[in-house]
Amino acid sequence: MKKFVNDPENFVDEMLDGIYRAHPEVTHAGDDLRCFVRSKQVPGKVGLVTGGGSGHLPLFLGYVGENMLDGAGVGGVFQSPSSEQILEVTRHVDQGAGVLYLYGNYTGDLMNFDMAGELADLEGIKTATVVGRDDVASSVPGEEHKRRGVAGIFFLYKAAGAAAARMMPLEEVARIAEKASARTRTIGVALSPCIVPEVGKPGFEIGENEMEIGMGIHGEPGISRDALAPADEVVDRMIERILAEQDYTQDKEVAVLVNGLGATPLEELYILYRRTAQRLEAAGAQIRHTFIGEFATSMEMAGASISVLQLDSELEPLIAAGGDTPFFKKLAN
Repeated sequence: MKKFVNDPENFVDEMLDGIYRAHPEVTHAGDDLRCFVRSKQVPGKVGLVTGGGSGHLPLFLGYVGENMLDGAGVGGVFQSPSSEQILEVTRHVDQGAGVLYLYGNYTGDLMNFDMAGELADLEGIKTATVVGRDDVASSVPGEEHKRRGVAGIFFLYKAAGAAAARMMPLEEVARIAEKASARTRTIGVALSPCIVPEVGKPGFEIGENEMEIGMGIHGEPGISRDALAPADEVVDRMIERILAEQDYTQDKEVAVLVNGLGATPLEELYILYRRTAQRLEAAGAQIRHTFIGEFATSMEMAGASISVLQLDSELEPLIAAGGDTPFFKKLAN
């Protein structure tokens, strides 16, 4: 293992200490560094809380900021935050309008957020939950409730964050987030494994000239492992899974996210976007918003994912809205 670490057991807390020192616009609630919150909350606004394992920067905490999220529970590498940490973040961000939980569809997160929500309700804090389930490779159509939440959750953050900034009530913010979730599809491809610092060795093996389409961001098995193909062929095989579930005859406008998993150069992401745009346009889609870069990584895994959000007249201006966080900055369109 070749990493810039001290004691691997301190990996997460030392990372957080670095972020707090670099970005005074964020801080931690109470004494726990893993209760990540905005330094200044907005009175009367719905609070947005996410959370999940470390190792995915800028997911999850990287989207805490203006017009986006208000707090995040930070777990160990590929581990869920505790219900106590989520509850502490919830208390801090509650400004009297309730709190919306937005997180990915993973067993530990489901259990701990549900428990935190029950405890928050006992304290008089109203909560609601929307779960990201955008990974088309993790379950078949008709069983979307089984799908993993991956990079497409960024679109949920973006839409819900802009809605909350407009001072919409909790029920409306949750409805918008649920709509964004239902209209988002993602598929990924991995070229290499990654190493959890406390483990010290790769979590799985993949051949030098192999790729795995559909692999999850924790190394969950994909849908096919094959010889590495040219970029256009890789995109073609991936985008077919999305095109099979989205029809552009009516709602033609889309937002596209091409996401690097940690060790893929930006140049290669633009090559993948080139073919993605060609295929979407050929299918009748009109690309309204484009996001390219690292939005949800898996430590140093080489690979990428493609997410497509099918827009409508309500979602489009919310995705167009500006945002300002330590890891994401966008001027309003």
